Amino acid sequence: MKTMNPDLIPIAAAVRVTDWREAERLARALLQSDDAREDLLTMLAISLHMQGRVGEAIDTYERLTRLFPERGEHWGNYATSLREAGRLAEAATAYEEALRLTPADAGQILNYALLLLEERKYAEARDHALKAYSLDRNSPHIRIGAAQICSACREDEEVLELLDGWQGWSLPDEEARLKLANLLLTIGNGNDAVALFEACARDSGGSTSSVLNLSAAYERVNRIKDAEQQLLALESRKLSSTEEYARRRIMAKLAKRTGDLPIARSILEELGPIHAGDFTHYFTLAEVYDKLGEIDLAMDALRTAHELQGSDVRQIIPKRFEPGAAPFPVALKRVTQAAFAKWQDTIAPSAAQSPVLIVGFPRSGTTLLEQMLDAHPRFQSMDERPFFSNLVDQLAEHDIRFPEDIEKLGQRDCDELRRRYIAMVCGALKRRWDTRIVDKNPLNMLWMPLIHRMFPEARYILALRHPCDVILSCYMQNFRTNMLAAASTDLTKLAVAYVDSMTNWLHHADLLRPHVLEVRYEDTVTDIRAQAEKISAFLEVDRAENLLGFAEHAKNKGFIGTPSYTEVIKPVSTRALGRWRKYKQHLEPALSILEPMIAHWGYEA
Repeated sequence: MKTMNPDLIPIAAAVRVTDWREAERLARALLQSDDAREDLLTMLAISLHMQGRVGEAIDTYERLTRLFPERGEHWGNYATSLREAGRLAEAATAYEEALRLTPADAGQILNYALLLLEERKYAEARDHALKAYSLDRNSPHIRIGAAQICSACREDEEVLELLDGWQGWSLPDEEARLKLANLLLTIGNGNDAVALFEACARDSGGSTSSVLNLSAAYERVNRIKDAEQQLLALESRKLSSTEEYARRRIMAKLAKRTGDLPIARSILEELGPIHAGDFTHYFTLAEVYDKLGEIDLAMDALRTAHELQGSDVRQIIPKRFEPGAAPFPVALKRVTQAAFAKWQDTIAPSAAQSPVLIVGFPRSGTTLLEQMLDAHPRFQSMDERPFFSNLVDQLAEHDIRFPEDIEKLGQRDCDELRRRYIAMVCGALKRRWDTRIVDKNPLNMLWMPLIHRMFPEARYILALRHPCDVILSCYMQNFRTNMLAAASTDLTKLAVAYVDSMTNWLHHADLLRPHVLEVRYEDTVTDIRAQAEKISAFLEVDRAENLLGFAEHAKNKGFIGTPSYTEVIKPVSTRALGRWRKYKQHLEPALSILEPMIAHWGYEA
């Protein structure tokens, strides 16, 4: 082991207590007798960097690269400081030199991936991040950084894998803990995220960064008063421009939540986007305009939001943007009558041993139905998970195509698929075995052939809503799922996705004859008691009144991992019925596409 030079011991002591000014002073004093000493120049550069004096740090790092050009760590530090200064092209050149010298350095690879992310080169950033992880699977720093990049690419399954076992990590620095907490919030682990944010705020004595993050998290879990209280604690502090922007953005969101729409509008319009690609700003602004009845302004903001979001998603799934590409290719696949006739007889679970599937096109009221069932002691729901999609991917690894090869699945295969499904469910929540699981994922409707093969006695609740209200609501959503985000870039593409999905469902419902209850959103919000009784009878449970306590149940639940998390904690309302009529002129190009389904479900155009 290399022994530390004795004159570095006082500097190391200053670093341990994060006294960067003292570390700088000591390093400069020693450099007076040897101004080219590598260890001292490195400590000086780091101390300047940690004080936020990035320009001076860049000069020192650059000098180190000239004095010691074969040392990859100096090139990496130089590149990182350039990246933080916004000099991205120079940073890229320096990172490339660092990787030439140290091609297997996971830290350098991750830093380069973060640069690529900043340049919005998402696919390249993800590939480099996962390479860094493959080289060092045990470093929490690498795993959190790679998870951040995968999260930016909306690849939440990768994030889940990267964060597996996070509870056992030792993270002494606040920045890493805040990053981890935000990632947990993004993937649906809201309660653990809030606990981690609270610990950060407590351990740091209420640092500005921790308070801002905690306030945003409280809003996300519907603790509005707590979120407001956190912001009040910042009123007397002097904030940086970045911190003030974050504070006011949270203020706008809270104003929107409490109905102070003019205030929310004023703040958002004054703030503007935080960077050129900030599509989230425009989605939020569009929501405020919509609530204020500013239809044209809402549509203008949405067009900007989708243009920016689409440019990102195009890099991740470019095939979805090719001319003539189907929004949901799987929706075009069918099990034929001849193929169904070849399915083998198997022994399968009863209805009581099978999940209850809540399906339908997104924004059709599925979250409301899920929370109603979750409020009943006989059911247990979980946040949306792509478990059946995951099983389809696993089958593909064994050259079993969906849906063409489902006929090949025999008793042993179905048993194994059910085992894997239950394992995934148990990994997502603490299972209560005296309940029936509620699996709410709207587009599970496209996986019905596989679900029916695994659970032929399962009960489906198909959520229906006026197709025009559905696609308008989808167009207004900032979806995290790449497939939905790509499909939502324009209204006609959304209309095609809706028709394809419903046509697929109707074909397989006619062929497979599953147990289905159709529930219309319009009926639910106008007479929820009648719908509760109808659902209870279908699922053969008593105490339908339990389903009516969904709002209070959802509020107590904390985190709800869907875009409608702000609505399901309130009593049902009819205000969203027929909203599409206000936007009819903007929906005109989609109406002719939707017409067959509007007629099929008995709605009026």
